Order: sequence, then C-alpha cells, then structure tokens
Amino acid sequence: MKIAVIGGGPAGLYFAILMKKQDPAHEITVYERNRPDDTFGFGVVFSDATLDGFERYDAPSYRRITQEFAYWDDIAIHFKGDVHRIGGNGFCGCSRRTLLLILQERARELGVALEFEVEIDDETRFADADLIVACDGINSRIRERHAEHFAPRVDLRPNTFAWMGSTRPLDAFTFVFRDTEWGPFIAHAYQYEKGRSTWVFETDPETFARAGLASMSEAESAALMERIFSDWLDGHGLITNRSLWRNFPMIRNTRWVKDNIVLLGDAKSTAHFSIGSGTKLAMEDAIALYESFRREPHDVPAALAAFETGRREETEKTQHAADVSLVWFEHVARFWDFDPVKFAFGLMTRAKAITYDNLRLRAPDFVAEVDRLFAREVREAGFDVDVDAPVAPMFQPFRLRDMVVANRAVMSPMCLYSAQEGMPTDFHLVHYGARAIGGPGLMFTEMVVVSPEARITPGCAGIWTDAQEAAWTRIVDFVHANSGTKIALQLGHAGRKGATKLMWEGMDRPLDEGGWEVCSASPLPYFPDSAVPREIDRAGMDAVKADFVAAVERAERAGFDMIELHCAHGYLLASFLSPLTNQRTDAYGGTIENRLRFPLEVFEAMRAAWPARKPMSVRISATDWAEGGLTPEDSVAISRAFAQAGVDLIDVSTGQTVRESRPIYGRMFQTPFSDRIRNEARVATMCVGNITTADQVNTILAAGRADLVALGRPHLVDPAFTMKAAAWYGVKQHCPPQYLPGQDQILRNAARDRADLEDLKIRGKPKTRAELKAEAAAGVRQAAE
Repeated sequence: MKIAVIGGGPAGLYFAILMKKQDPAHEITVYERNRPDDTFGFGVVFSDATLDGFERYDAPSYRRITQEFAYWDDIAIHFKGDVHRIGGNGFCGCSRRTLLLILQERARELGVALEFEVEIDDETRFADADLIVACDGINSRIRERHAEHFAPRVDLRPNTFAWMGSTRPLDAFTFVFRDTEWGPFIAHAYQYEKGRSTWVFETDPETFARAGLASMSEAESAALMERIFSDWLDGHGLITNRSLWRNFPMIRNTRWVKDNIVLLGDAKSTAHFSIGSGTKLAMEDAIALYESFRREPHDVPAALAAFETGRREETEKTQHAADVSLVWFEHVARFWDFDPVKFAFGLMTRAKAITYDNLRLRAPDFVAEVDRLFAREVREAGFDVDVDAPVAPMFQPFRLRDMVVANRAVMSPMCLYSAQEGMPTDFHLVHYGARAIGGPGLMFTEMVVVSPEARITPGCAGIWTDAQEAAWTRIVDFVHANSGTKIALQLGHAGRKGATKLMWEGMDRPLDEGGWEVCSASPLPYFPDSAVPREIDRAGMDAVKADFVAAVERAERAGFDMIELHCAHGYLLASFLSPLTNQRTDAYGGTIENRLRFPLEVFEAMRAAWPARKPMSVRISATDWAEGGLTPEDSVAISRAFAQAGVDLIDVSTGQTVRESRPIYGRMFQTPFSDRIRNEARVATMCVGNITTADQVNTILAAGRADLVALGRPHLVDPAFTMKAAAWYGVKQHCPPQYLPGQDQILRNAARDRADLEDLKIRGKPKTRAELKAEAAAGVRQAAE
C-alpha cells in the first residue's frame, strides 16, 4: 500500500512507524513543512497508562522515549501562600523536539521516507496514493480545503495563553495561581528533561487587556511573566520560542474521512493543555488508525470507516474532560475566595476523572484536611460537629431556614404517573415511605400539580382537593413518624406539555382522546402534532397564581417541611423564562427581566402564603441545550432574582424545554451549572443529573459545587441507598427500631468490605514510573554502599 502522510508531528510519524513495522512492503512517505530539528513549544506530557500503550506497540521507540523522560508523581498547587502536594499521579515529561527526533530516527530505521521543508497545500499530487493521512496540525490546509465535507467546528476559547520554557528544575507538575494588580494569572509548569521545564501562562481576556499584553513584544511579555512568577522561578529566566499569546481552539470535525483521506491529530481534534492530552490524543489516534488497518489490511474504505466509528467515542470523552477542565480555568476567579484546601480539591477533581474516594487512596492526609475544612464550615454555620475526626461531607448536616437535614443526600423529584384523578395511592405511600426509611436527608415528591388542567398526564398527582390533601397528609405523617427524612412538595403546572400520554406509553406525546386545553406563554406546540396551547392572558395568570397559593396552603396543612416551585423543563412557568418558548410582546416577554415577571409573581405569592420559618426552592433549567435558548449567564440572573425574592435553594436542572435540545450527557453533567450559580449568584444550590454514587456526592460537596446533591434513578432501584452509603463511610444515622439489626450488620460488613476493597486497589495498582525509577536509584545506591 502506498501511503502519504502530510505532517511530521507525533501522530503522523507514529502511524508511519506502526504501519511500516507491520508490513515493510508499505511505501510510506512523511511530508513536513519544517526542518527536521525545528519545533515549537517545549515539553509534552504522557501518563503512565499512555506509556504502557507505547510499550506494547513499539518497544524500541518506547525505550528511547522513556530514557529521555523526566518523571514525577506529585501535583503541586500553589495558591494564596499555601502549597498542597498530591501524589500517585504518574506523569512523565519529554522535550517535544527530542520526541520528534526519536520518532524520526525510528521511522528511518524501518524504511519510512521523510521529506522536510515541503509545503503541501492540497492532496492532488498524491493521486496514486492508496491512503492520505492529513495530520497537518491545528491550521490544517487539507481540512480547510475540504471544509464543506469535514464540517469543522472551531471553538476559540476566551482565555489567552503563552507557551514558554525555563531552566528552573521542578519535582512535580506545578500549578501556580497569582493575583496581580490586573487580575489572576496561572502557570502550568513541569520539568521535561534535566535543566528544562515548560511554563504555560494563562489569563482571562480582561486581565490580558488590563496588563497591556496585546501591545508587548515576545521578550516584553516574558519579562512580565518573570516578574509576576519570580518567587516560583527562583532566579531562573524564561525562554521563548514563538511564545505568542493566543486563544486555544477546541476543534471538532463532523466527519474525519473523505474518500481515501483521513484526518489525524490536531487536524481532527484538539484537547486543552490543562489536562496534558494533546500529544497523547494524537498518538493514540495513530494507534487506533493502525489497528483499523491491521484488521482490514486490504480494504481502505472499511478500515477508515472502522477508525472513525471506533475512535470517535474515546476522542469525544477526552475532549469533554478537556472542556470541563478548561472551563474551570476560565472561571478561576469564581473560586478565588475559597480556602486553599477547597481550591486545591476543586482543581484536582475539575475534570471528573479524579474523585473524593480515589484521591483519598492516593493522598489520605490531603482528603482528611478537606474533611476537616468542610466540618469547620459546618460548625461555623451553627452545628456542633466533630472537626478533628469528621464524617464525610455527604453526612454533614445542612440548614435551610428552620429546617435541618441530617445529611446532604436528596431523593430527586421523579414523576410516577401513578395517581388516579390526581389522588396519590398506596403505591405512593410505599414508594415515599420506603425511601424515607432509607435515610436521605431530604426527599422531594414528584411534580404535584395545582389543578386538573395543570397535569402533564392523566396519571399525575395533584393537591387541589380535600381528598388529595388528606392522602398527602397520610404520606407526610408516615415519613415523619418513621424516619429522619424531611419531605418537600414540588408544585408545578404542565403548560404546553400537558394532556400527554403516560411516560411508558409515549413521553410528551399528545393523548389520543380525553385531553384538555393547555396553555403556555406563547401559542407554540411542543411537537408539530401537539395541541396548540392557548396564550395565557392576565386573567389566566391570576387564576394560575391563585391555584399555586391554594396548593401552598394545603401543603402547610399536610405538614410538608419545604415547598419547591417547578420553573424548569418547558412547563408553564419555564415557558415564560425561555426565549424559545416566550415570544410575547407585552410586559411578560422580551428581556430576561420581563420573562421573569410572572414566575416571580407566582413565587412571591407562594412565599407570602408559606410560613416564614419554612424554606422554599425553585427548580430551573440552567440551559435549554439549544441555539437561541437560555444561557448559563441567564441562569445566574434568574437565580439572583429568585434569591432576592426569598428563595432558599436553587434546584439546578437543564433542558427539556424544546424537542430540538441536544444535551451533552456524562457523569454529573449538570453539576457545572450548579457550580456556577452557587459561586456567582451566591445562593445555595442542589445539583442533579447522572449522579450515581456516594463518592460523586462527596466530590461535588467538598469542591463547593453544590450544597445538596439529588439522586433520582439510584433511589428507584435502591431505597436504602443513603443508609448503605452511611455504613460504607462508617456513619450511623437515624434508623427505625424495626430495622436496627440490619443497620448494625451492614455497619460491620461495610467496614470489612471497604478495608478489603481499598487494600485490593492499593495492591493492584501498578507502581508509577516515578516510583519505579526512585526504587531503582535506591537500589543502585544500596549496591554502591
């Protein structure tokens, strides 16, 4: 097979090496626009796991690379005069120039042809090639030549950065956060070979402008960074090499393959430098493309199709982690008033790969410090808790007005669609009663509607009659008599999403018969074949508001501990908030202030009817996940407005406003929105969304991303979720006397099971290369002695 590789970076060279090694008959040429020893930037980073892959695929280049590497195990975080070192990370750094020279030499050994100082503007000169690999970088000419086909999307991030070097030795991957007269600057630094370290400097656009960096020369900006980071450079200067300040482009392509052309490396996709995965992603692309041809050696179209299909998920996962990480750095000012311990924990867990539990295995002293800080904050809030040997954050109490929850785990509101004419049944009694006994600090009802016309489906529960009120009173009384769980009533109105089928019969699909008139902010149907809602007028608004107030009065008589107003997911009040569903031209449409007007009217009327000692929350969709919809900035403004009106907690959800929404799912995928609202709007938040473990709950709380954490589906299949988690962390909490023997047993078993699992993980974890290198050096010294 004749292969043309356009671009002599790590991706192109490594693919050429693997293909030539697999079949020496392949005719492979790599074309590079630069000279052989040209390179821009300084060091590159690989994890131990990435190096394991290199060892499997080409041992000779692996040995050369690892001989040149600088190894480190720790991450060091410098913030406000504090330094936190967290070990067990297993990273290695290497000079980018050295890496390229090693790969060039290995390619030549195998017979790959290398041509340098060759500009390739298009692929027409390779008409006789069986395969064209376009790995010509971020500014790929091949990609741009066929942009209509590849459909690239380039997200130019707002922060600016410059890549510099230094002779300053470092024994850890180092983050330095520096406050200046212009604003915050960040240094990402690591050693990549003896006497050489990489320093990537980053700042936000406002700080960049105030510091005057746009008008500085390369040397002038380096001199400014030397002054700002003089304490950490320790007398060493900075080295520049095209160290220009620029914005990072997050690149994604709709398609990776065109005929016999395939994109690879940065031409295909980029990953932000804050997770150190750019070169890793490129070289793992090369491995994946090679594997596709190893399986389909004689069928180029099949191999390329397999590469694009098989590699896309892993690429998108890496890019998603990079996205989450870069956003943390873009908004670092949000966390600037954090205690250094919480700040460091948030930094370590920002991309979700590292969590409370696995960090506890790696750095138990650091996580113990995190626990003590969290306990001190709880004590400062008025609770008499142990600050020397505290329980995990999940099991610390929390107060909203006079309501105190014993732990931070919440059963999320989940529609059951099992009521009869709005009446809760024995199913509801068993459902809520069993989960309350399971021990969450707070439990929400499903969305309970305020009138027959407010129902989503015929199976929705309501609270507009005396009989319904009595049924809810029975449930609330059972919860209070048999558990320590507080119970909140979520009140809502379906709006245009009403008169639909039960979830398992066709979610959000209109009823075939027996429907009722629906209303909304504007006459826009949810689906084209959904009922067109009546645009609610002032009289209708007054009637709806009265229904909510009446429901609040019933909730107080029923004994609920808390009320939540549902302003999310495209229901009636949410339809006012989103510009996608509110096209009004009166005082209730247009600006965010106008769109907030009616939801705030309803909330304020409810708040006036609800006892002052009892808390209220509001559920919002922090984004519509659709173009032209609510933005994260809007969600902060909405949350501030509700806070000023007396809300105690924002329940942060997202989406479900319009059917065209395209959420980006993943673990804890809605938590960043809670993080932003909590730390910008300065209001307590509850996060929800694909949170499934107690470990994730502790991670979210300890990092200051939410005050309460709601879990839905885990509670559906495991009513005792919280009690089991408490036993796992050695916490004994409220338990009905009938179940005490079971609690005693699970506490004993969990302590043993946890110790066994942690021991297994520690013994099963391979030593990092830094640890192996240290052991080898110690052995050499011992032999010499």
